[in-house]
Amino acid sequence: MNEQQQCQWATDGYLLLKGLLSPLEVKRFAREVDRLYRQHVPRDDRVSGKGMDIYFAIEDSEVLMELIDYPPIFDIALELMGPYIQLSMAEVLVRPPNPEAEGYIHTDGGPGLRRIRVSEKSWPLQIKVQYFLTDVAEPYSGNFTLCPGSHLLPFPEVAPGDEHLPTGVETPGAVQLCVAAGDAAVFPHSLWHGVAPNRSRRTRKSLIFGYSQLFLRSFGYDRPSRELLAQCTPRQRRLLGDMGRAWHPGAYFKPPQDQVELMREK
Repeated sequence: MNEQQQCQWATDGYLLLKGLLSPLEVKRFAREVDRLYRQHVPRDDRVSGKGMDIYFAIEDSEVLMELIDYPPIFDIALELMGPYIQLSMAEVLVRPPNPEAEGYIHTDGGPGLRRIRVSEKSWPLQIKVQYFLTDVAEPYSGNFTLCPGSHLLPFPEVAPGDEHLPTGVETPGAVQLCVAAGDAAVFPHSLWHGVAPNRSRRTRKSLIFGYSQLFLRSFGYDRPSRELLAQCTPRQRRLLGDMGRAWHPGAYFKPPQDQVELMREK
């Protein structure tokens, strides 16, 4: 990262990377999202405008596997998080027009992780990368919404089990990002973020690949299938939690000796 990006990450808690994906990549990934949509959403639901949210899409998509360690982003992930990381999720989002929705913002990780705030200079516990596959040029178009600087704030005190805080895209400080297809946003678990209502006439499509420290549980899957692992490179297998013969008690806390070299190989 350059100095400006480092400053933005520390202060605002996110990065917006313009034009990260090439037009050809955008077209190819968007076409794959369309295929998954046809595969997973029944025709009647597609006609009625139903959305889609798949948390571990690479089990069904060889095309999306290259984003497991996509070089421009993976280098940033290593710089932010260090080399002891795993892929936590590979999510596909399809958000059709939904003018009746109110939108929402939240932090990631549920009642446990949301209360953990690491120091400003420590490695984050988890980051997500959202790749935008459609232009979102105007507010209230299903925009990715965030609150800059909120990653440093403590989570509000709520009653045990209460998940319904009075927050949304109209919360003071919330910003709806206007992006072009091919842009990407990087953010940690502790940043307040969410989605605005889609009052446009266009469906928003995006991909979210999450990374977390190796000692945490993955978010989007339990164990990858043997079929998926068979298609992966050694680094991708490790990112999916496969230690192979190097597994030992505590391996996810004290990884094999080749961990650093494997993560940083070009």
